[in-house]
Amino acid sequence: MVCNLNISRRKLLTFSSAAIAGLSVNQLLSKAYAQQVQNSTSFSLPMLDKAVVPDATHPIRLNFNENALGMSSLAKQAAIDAVWKANRYAKAEMPLLNKALAQYHQVSDTQILLTAGSSEGIRSTISAFVKPDAQLVIPELTYSDGEHFAKIFHLKITKVPCLTDWKIDINGLRKAVENYQGFSIVYLVNPNNPTSAVFGINEIESWIKSKPKNTIFIFDEAYAEFVNDPAFESADKFITQGYDNIVLLKTFSKIHAMAGLRVGYIVSTEENTKNIAQYVAGEKLNYCGVCAALSSLKDTQYLAYCKKVIDVSREIMEKVLSELGFHYLKSETNFMFHKTSIALNDYRELMKEKFILVGRDFSPATDWCRISLGTPEEMLYVAKVMRELRQKSMI
Repeated sequence: MVCNLNISRRKLLTFSSAAIAGLSVNQLLSKAYAQQVQNSTSFSLPMLDKAVVPDATHPIRLNFNENALGMSSLAKQAAIDAVWKANRYAKAEMPLLNKALAQYHQVSDTQILLTAGSSEGIRSTISAFVKPDAQLVIPELTYSDGEHFAKIFHLKITKVPCLTDWKIDINGLRKAVENYQGFSIVYLVNPNNPTSAVFGINEIESWIKSKPKNTIFIFDEAYAEFVNDPAFESADKFITQGYDNIVLLKTFSKIHAMAGLRVGYIVSTEENTKNIAQYVAGEKLNYCGVCAALSSLKDTQYLAYCKKVIDVSREIMEKVLSELGFHYLKSETNFMFHKTSIALNDYRELMKEKFILVGRDFSPATDWCRISLGTPEEMLYVAKVMRELRQKSMI
């Protein structure tokens, strides 16, 4: 399908989530794209026309939760300009990014620690709190890096079964800590990955504020900027209130579309960040990434635009999943988690034959598929393929 319909980015940003939810797929198509005008430079967002139909060399990548729109033009230009200075360390730029992030979270500069993406944040934080008797407490279905690093450090790993539809059992996590005599590292991904669901901050607030002995909470909020659910609230509220049992992990990989530049950061107390800093190679952060991150933070209109386009892509996917009778979880991220009607590996191969790459297995949810949200036109292509597969009784 070729689409030449455009709408101004400014107008797209005026659409409410409720308005988007009421649109038909054809209407969504007409409202999905914009021509961005920024600093007198314009460009068109990618569109699936005859020249760029996916093929084996250029498949639609919906398997790594990447931001298909890419960085803002300001961030791209900052990264390009930084290449010419990349023979130097980013010693002057890193403090500027540190300061900008501190202002954003309303904390002091000493409460921010830059990391090479959130993965380094997970590793270094777990490293900082390793003790002979420590356990990592996690839901049975969540992002795997916490467990991965815990195994490297030979920590006891306690997995708490999820509730219906993979909802995180906060009370179960709490009991796992209360029933353990040693130190507990509680790793929580909110919104969760791969389920794309959130838990309300009120569900865990009393537990955190009770300051349980020998317990540190790691909150991974990689996808927080995509959330629409009003029950969600960032854990940074506890840090600004002075609680010292919280470490918040953030990344520029998702809403900022900088997955390949590896920029992330930690927010916590000064004491915690000093402790964790011992395990972070902070001065070796990517120069181009630091400069791009500084510019991306300032481009708030583009970030809002990215979120709005993801809302549209999500609505397209929700419509086809509902139409075909697939059970799916309410998504608060740039990906969705739905049940498959056939074996996951067979489903994945069928999609791959149509040049669509979807997520890997996430045990124990072996009959569920994680599919990232691409551009609206990419999702329309996905919807078309799914309908065709259903017509052939293949899914």
